[in-house]
Amino acid sequence: MNVTDEPTPTGASVDFWFDPVCPYTWITSRWLREVERVRGITVRWRVMSLAVLNEGLDVDPEDPEGLYGEYMRAPGRVCAAVGERHGNAALGRYFDVLGARLHEQRDWSGMTAALAGAGLPAELEAVAMTTEYDAAVRASHGQAMALVGEDVGTPVLAVEGAGALFGPVVSPAPRGEAAGRLWDGVVLMAGVEGFHEFKRPYGDLDFG
Repeated sequence: MNVTDEPTPTGASVDFWFDPVCPYTWITSRWLREVERVRGITVRWRVMSLAVLNEGLDVDPEDPEGLYGEYMRAPGRVCAAVGERHGNAALGRYFDVLGARLHEQRDWSGMTAALAGAGLPAELEAVAMTTEYDAAVRASHGQAMALVGEDVGTPVLAVEGAGALFGPVVSPAPRGEAAGRLWDGVVLMAGVEGFHEFKRPYGDLDFG
């Protein structure tokens, strides 16, 4: 076997910045959960915010009618509180439950139920419509933007020993070894300093 043919080492760590309101980010997170299984990676869950990213725009592309307002920020605030008070594993567990409710069940009122499903205190939902965790969300969001620039969205991946990228945006999430092969490719691309972009038209959302 050539050195260039060797599989990507298992056990790497990846920082994953996500806004829980984004359905494509949810699908990417399901892919990462599969990569945990087939490549043994460790995911550090981190919050970013499309609302922060789009501040100052005349029209927010995520809420063009202005119907949702502060509610676009609410799930991210609760995620930040979960991560700060209960740690990384709890945040990942909460996002597993919350994302399924938001994007697969279309239940946008389910933060309390998601906290219960993740074994977390219901009182955490109290931060959803306050600014208590806005500074923490902004700081975490800023870390992601510092790595990839302001002209991308969510998610952002930073691969240990390689680099950071926006994406991957994929629908549906690959399973099994297909998920592992995509991970291998992402690691290779992230490690190329001059790599900037692959892109093709979006298809329909497919939660698999």
